[in-house]
Amino acid sequence: MAYNIDQFSKITGINKLLLRTWENRYSFLTPKRTNTKIRIYSDELLIQGLNAKLLLENGHKISQISKKNNKQIEKLIFDIKKNISVDSCDEYFINQFIKSAIQYNPNLFNDTFDECLSNFQIIDFYKKIMLPTFSKVGLFWLSNKMNPAQEHFLSEMFKQKIYSQIDCVKQKIKNKKWLLFLPPNEYHELGLLFSRFLLLYHGHDVIYLGSNVPYSSLSQVSESLPIKNILFFSVSNFSKKNIVQTTSFLNKEFSNCNIFLASDLEEGNLFEKQNKIKIIKSIDSFIDFISK
Repeated sequence: MAYNIDQFSKITGINKLLLRTWENRYSFLTPKRTNTKIRIYSDELLIQGLNAKLLLENGHKISQISKKNNKQIEKLIFDIKKNISVDSCDEYFINQFIKSAIQYNPNLFNDTFDECLSNFQIIDFYKKIMLPTFSKVGLFWLSNKMNPAQEHFLSEMFKQKIYSQIDCVKQKIKNKKWLLFLPPNEYHELGLLFSRFLLLYHGHDVIYLGSNVPYSSLSQVSESLPIKNILFFSVSNFSKKNIVQTTSFLNKEFSNCNIFLASDLEEGNLFEKQNKIKIIKSIDSFIDFISK
């Protein structure tokens, strides 16, 4: 894939002035140019940029980094990870997951995931590593510069891991039945899937319908099962445009249920009051609620 200097700067966290300076002074992270002299950065340069940022944050100088080949850079990064505390490894793990997506490298993904779980509890991993990874990757998606295949690769790899964690949960079911789903044309399933894990972990009974669920299917559930709580996510622009329709339907079909929404809607507090729902603003507040 190709990135302009603005996109490259946002993803790597290296400001544009530094990128130009390094290019001119050290011939480092030198992009190709279009006929109109616009800088175009490749996936390979993106990985080099992420590596350079991590090395700089751990005391290395750009004058030395720029002289190293890829193998030497990887050795320096390995030494950093080995010698710093777990609390300081977040950026390293995030970069490794991004590299695995860019390179379609399942071995790198699996090795990184296994290493993460040896250092983090699954909930801390989700908050400190997985969410920030997708926040950074979101810069790719917003600029339409991540190949859809790369996006699917990373999402599916994480989904497989969450499913394996769900299978390991020893359930002690409480009398609280939750319905989890994504509304029509909403496919960003990772947050919902992890919510399923959290609910099962805390002993709740979960009916999980997954993504892109039509209203007719929800009606069938309301007629068949005594649902106490509903949780759905609204991430895509399409589902946000139809959020009033979705919440109106839920309030009508599940009038005796607590309805929870995970979304970054603007004017969320006003939306809560007008639509009789509760917007989940953080994973910690959700955990506090379901652990009572």
